[in-house]
Amino acid sequence: MQVLVPFAAETPKTRLASVLSDRERSRFARTMLADVLAAIREAGHEPTVVATAPLAADGDPPIPDVPVTVDERPLTEAVDARLPAATDDPVAVIMADLALATPAALERLFAPDADVVIAPGRGGGTNALVVSHPDFRVDYHGASYRDHRRIAREVDATVETVDSFRLGTDVDEPADLVEVLLHGEGRAPSLLREFGFELATDDGRVAVTRSSAP
Repeated sequence: MQVLVPFAAETPKTRLASVLSDRERSRFARTMLADVLAAIREAGHEPTVVATAPLAADGDPPIPDVPVTVDERPLTEAVDARLPAATDDPVAVIMADLALATPAALERLFAPDADVVIAPGRGGGTNALVVSHPDFRVDYHGASYRDHRRIAREVDATVETVDSFRLGTDVDEPADLVEVLLHGEGRAPSLLREFGFELATDDGRVAVTRSSAP
């Protein structure tokens, strides 16, 4: 099985700009990527990063020794170009911002015997999927989970949905940092604490505060 990890190497995580500086966003995005790659390897697979630009080998944090392919096309086109033809092995696509991903959660994704296996994200997105049907193609625009189920029906592919809190939590908005601090098991929560983030429950709901400005 090929395991692809798309990564937006340029201007990553722009929706976190209100709480993280440009440099911090880059470090945080690379740290989440490193955590996802480590979880994939611990689950028994070798990942390939599909990046929108070259990744500096001396970046912070360093990216593990994995193949990196540069593809400047939008996500849908870059993934479609790598999905299986009739004789190819299955292809898994795991997003790079799944900071809560663990080997056990990924093993649940890899286990089902279906033509298309989908781990949906919040809000209708697709955070991870495994494709073995030669006619299936992706569409990451809009409510992609719904669209991927429709596309699977159109090509007579069997579908299984993996209901996973860890794979369903992608980190895009400042509120998502709560989940990283509460449930993260990799380096991402440690980096947030280094930046000065901590949990706060003053209003009866869990939020994050920061001891210093970005």
